[in-house]
Amino acid sequence: MSEEPNPMSSLWPLAPSGASDWLLELCGDGLTGFMPPAMPDAAWVLNAMYEHERGPVDVSYEEYHRAGLADGSARPHIVGGIDLDEVSITTGGGLGRARHPGTGWRRLRWTELARRTGDPIVPDGLMPSHRCFPSAKKEGSWPLGTVPPTEGSLDRETWSRLITLLIEYGPAGPDTRCLAYHSPLVLGADDYDNLQVRAGRLGDAEVLYDRSEADFSPSNLWSEDRSWVLCTDYDLWATKIAGSPALIETLLNDSEVEAVRLPWAH
Repeated sequence: MSEEPNPMSSLWPLAPSGASDWLLELCGDGLTGFMPPAMPDAAWVLNAMYEHERGPVDVSYEEYHRAGLADGSARPHIVGGIDLDEVSITTGGGLGRARHPGTGWRRLRWTELARRTGDPIVPDGLMPSHRCFPSAKKEGSWPLGTVPPTEGSLDRETWSRLITLLIEYGPAGPDTRCLAYHSPLVLGADDYDNLQVRAGRLGDAEVLYDRSEADFSPSNLWSEDRSWVLCTDYDLWATKIAGSPALIETLLNDSEVEAVRLPWAH
């Protein structure tokens, strides 16, 4: 019996060397993702966060973890012989792919949390990151009952919706030729000179999300004609999309994705 073909290799084969050179010239270093300028417009699609239907509680993830260490129900975080509990806190946040937590949880919009806390959605001059919503946290740790956004990757539901919207604006719909780049950081690679770029159809982009060797959505995805570029930076809680004003307005007005303009990061 023959083996099933690898959908990544068949649908998204490696692109020729130099496929990302134009992004290097446009954006500079792409170690955490090539961050494009407005082309001519841009918006930030915010990673999803969730809240339990019973709402947040007074206990933070850090307090819960410390209590577990004290009664023996939790184990210390030791990596490479270093006790991380001595040098860091348990924030409740994560890194990489995420999805809806399931029954009993609802999506918590950034706009809703901003109204509740009085914090801006994104503070002036900053990017969407762990520095957002300081008032929602206790000494940097989120309350139990809240699942904050993860860094470095779109959540599955936002990725799927974003691809659907991009297909509407692709020059050839689902047949729009695209290129995808995963930074060496998300691949766990140490080769920073030979960047890995794959080429395929926008309609096959779902395959990219489940790439086995990367627990992240692509760092960059762009149409072959360069009419739009997506960048998910390894250190951020959001994805920047640069493209036409019509595409950006669609993102800003969509009821499923949550997108904002950041004039200082345009």
